[in-house]
Amino acid sequence: MKESLRYLQNAKDILGKAPVEDNIYADVKPVQEACGVAYLAVLKAIDEYFLKRGVEKNKLPQSVEGYRHLLKKYGSIHDGKLLKSFESLYEELHIAGYYHGNLHSVGAVKAALKTAQAFIEKIGS
Repeated sequence: MKESLRYLQNAKDILGKAPVEDNIYADVKPVQEACGVAYLAVLKAIDEYFLKRGVEKNKLPQSVEGYRHLLKKYGSIHDGKLLKSFESLYEELHIAGYYHGNLHSVGAVKAALKTAQAFIEKIGS
């Protein structure tokens, strides 16, 4: 979990340097970069979760489908909530924030990072 929290802090540091005008990020590039790094933080936390449950390092997922599959298999102790949370973070951070660059509001981006941190802490406990 330490590594994933380091990634998440890197994402916050990137955002801290991004220009803001009227509560909107003025430059989409650092927002996309921060969202990408935050999504990687989530993946690192999930990898650690799987390793603790006996998944071999060389069997860790290589795609979002792989993560979905293993979260269904190993996340059942959380009543499927891990998969639902992962799907939300995937859509917000990876698709909207990183891939499409559609997150512009400071509040929306900070909320997504807060959700990522809560997910990391939950999966790490």
